[in-house]
Amino acid sequence: MTDPFQRPTLVSAIVYRHPLSALDWLETAFGFERSMVITGPDGSLAHAEMRFGDGLIYVGSEWADFVASPATLGGRNSQLIHALVPGDIDAHCVRARAAGAAILQEPTDQFYGDRTYRARDPEGHVWVFGAPVRAVSREEAEAATGFKIEGWH
Repeated sequence: MTDPFQRPTLVSAIVYRHPLSALDWLETAFGFERSMVITGPDGSLAHAEMRFGDGLIYVGSEWADFVASPATLGGRNSQLIHALVPGDIDAHCVRARAAGAAILQEPTDQFYGDRTYRARDPEGHVWVFGAPVRAVSREEAEAATGFKIEGWH
């Protein structure tokens, strides 16, 4: 994505009670980069977009009765966000922990060939970060899990 206004086909929108603080935290902890920030006359966040590699997320506030941060919902999540990390996944985890992320799962090699970890941000969103560490065939994945898998990368 060389055009800064080009967006992927699918974008997740993340809701925070304190979205301006979340922008700072996502930069520090996970390495996201602000690509657009729109604030209202009172300085409140109206909309933000952050990039991670070729991915994009929208960051916003609790602007309507049908959107809420996990912090408002007692920590409950209705989605997890999975991001692929270019480079050292273990170092990414160290960075996230140093910024205050709660590490829910330490970096672990997965049957499908990625090394992943899970982290909870200060408002309760759960993030999964992964990096490919080895190529795995569908047959190897099926043998490792006992699952029947249709389609495979």
